[in-house]
Amino acid sequence: MPPQVIRNVWHAIRRVVQRVNAIIELIAQPSFTQFVLRIALATPFWRSGISKWAGFLQLNDVAVLLFSDEFKLHLPGGPYSFPAPEATAFLVASAEILFPILLVLGLVTRLAASALLVMTLVVELTVPDGWPVHVTWAAMALGIMAWGWLSLDHWFRFEQREWFAERQ
Repeated sequence: MPPQVIRNVWHAIRRVVQRVNAIIELIAQPSFTQFVLRIALATPFWRSGISKWAGFLQLNDVAVLLFSDEFKLHLPGGPYSFPAPEATAFLVASAEILFPILLVLGLVTRLAASALLVMTLVVELTVPDGWPVHVTWAAMALGIMAWGWLSLDHWFRFEQREWFAERQ
């Protein structure tokens, strides 16, 4: 094949790839992508939290039973029971409601994502066989912690370094 034909084919392929990349960039705006990640991470925690409540500040019996009998921390030398199962169930159920709400609203997003990342690590220690899902949750939490302007944090200037620099 003559060099000119090879060059023309290569340039045509390059133009197609550039057009496809431009379309992808239009669809997958970073802040929109982070917003979708926030909803995706919030959903399993919200659903888990909702299932633990029987009424306002009233845990159902199953939630307490899970933390007293079923859930165990799989640490070296264990498994170990959760300390204070009723208090742990209450704190976990509260966190599974509060942090997803904050995530979806984009309010103190990094704190909420960090909390859900820690919860994910504890869930992994409790249900080690679920690691493929837990790794996905951890990746979403880390992606959320990285950036984003499509949130209340951005508009309230909670997460802009310039905000802190102006006040020093």
